[in-house]
Amino acid sequence: MTVVAVHRIRRADDLGPALIDGLARGTCRVTLAPELLADLAVSRAETLADLAGDQPVYGVNTGMGAMADVRLDAEARDRHQNTLMAGRAVGSAPWLRRTQARAMLAARLRTLLHPAAGASPELCRFLADLLDADVVPAVPAHGSGAAGEIIPLAHLGAAVLGSGQVLDARGDAVDAGSALAAAGLRPRAFAAKEGVAFLEGVPGLTGCAVLAGRDARLLVAQVVVVSSAAQALVHASRDPLHPALGHGDDELLAVLAASRELRGDGPVRALQAPVSFRVTAPALAVVMRAVDALDAAVGRALAGVTDSPAHVDGRFIGTAGFAGTDLAAAAGALTTALVHLGEVGAARLHRLLDDRITGLPRQLSDAPGLHAGMAAVHKRAVGVAHRLRRFAVPALVGAMETSTGQEDVQSFGFEAAECLTVAVDGLRDILACELLAVHQAGALGGPPAGVAGALAAALGQVAAILPAGAGDRPFGRDLDKIIELLTAGWARNAPSALAPWSSHAR
Repeated sequence: MTVVAVHRIRRADDLGPALIDGLARGTCRVTLAPELLADLAVSRAETLADLAGDQPVYGVNTGMGAMADVRLDAEARDRHQNTLMAGRAVGSAPWLRRTQARAMLAARLRTLLHPAAGASPELCRFLADLLDADVVPAVPAHGSGAAGEIIPLAHLGAAVLGSGQVLDARGDAVDAGSALAAAGLRPRAFAAKEGVAFLEGVPGLTGCAVLAGRDARLLVAQVVVVSSAAQALVHASRDPLHPALGHGDDELLAVLAASRELRGDGPVRALQAPVSFRVTAPALAVVMRAVDALDAAVGRALAGVTDSPAHVDGRFIGTAGFAGTDLAAAAGALTTALVHLGEVGAARLHRLLDDRITGLPRQLSDAPGLHAGMAAVHKRAVGVAHRLRRFAVPALVGAMETSTGQEDVQSFGFEAAECLTVAVDGLRDILACELLAVHQAGALGGPPAGVAGALAAALGQVAAILPAGAGDRPFGRDLDKIIELLTAGWARNAPSALAPWSSHAR
């Protein structure tokens, strides 16, 4: 039975990226400590006190957007925080993955713990209960072109109300009311200001960025392992791994050290390593810096004021906390770096099929002419790399007027998250193709000589899940197994020189 750690959140900062990642993947639970709930009760009481009176407060006693000049009477105000969700829940399938929706819910909980949101302890505790009961709102993955994430957040809010939809175990949308009842929960209405607070910020992009950043850290370690195995198999020159080449670049120094460690002291075949082998370490260093930059942006998004209007110093002030500009830009930079790393991986794979470089049969075929070997596997990798290029574009630009007279500037955070997710998945796919070719090369010519024990052990884990022999077979099934192995964390700590970075959690 899996033991799930329970973390008590005593202050908002305790719910950081590492816990959000664990909540999303179901590896931990959180409870809100009494002292945190008491602090929330204080900020809630102050918010309610400052709402008293007749001053206009955007989205509380007024309409929103171009309707901000419309004042609401007492009866309308009582319904307003709930009806904010109904007309804005205009999305539909495809939905976010369950892990992404859980990450979004966890990030929403974190930002509502900020006193500027004025959320009640009861609402925050309810969100924690949703996570604990694994009631996962159905949130549209596409069509969120607005300032912030109002459309997907309306779907999240509709699930809280019991009028929306949630995802079942297969990822299909079902009625939220029934799912809440089955989990022993009752739908919860939004009280004064809670609805407009719930619709603000960028918790969807934030949650997806948390997941993608940690996946990218794992992939960096795995690329180092696979590329080091490829270097040993083709007997590539160790010159590109010389530590002097990393002078002034801490990330590159770490990659070079990890690659030297795994590559070992096996023989060298040619004077120069292929270009794709030489540029792998710099490409990895770029990804590492981009991951660190994304993590820093996530930290700012979680700690900052995302509410608008935010309750600050006894006043309700309009903010740009919904923009997500910082996160979208960082996600775009990491997407581009991952796409480049995928292209380099497809090029390395191509070199593995060249008998002039490897000394092994052409296309890594056990029967050249009769069997295709890894030729079609390489074509799959190239196809994935080509698709990734379509996503290596900035999602930050493209603002269009949508508010009938009120200026609206979109950050398209969900598009940035989608591009980043596609890049992560695509790099993993390309890496699986290369790892299968490395395994095939070992089956044809024996395991690479002189490599570190950690690398040999990692390759042994791959061999253990694949059929024996090097003959043609439906290699797609092999790739499915390898992708599952990579996703589960294969060889995470094999390059010990990278372990502090790859396991880093802010």
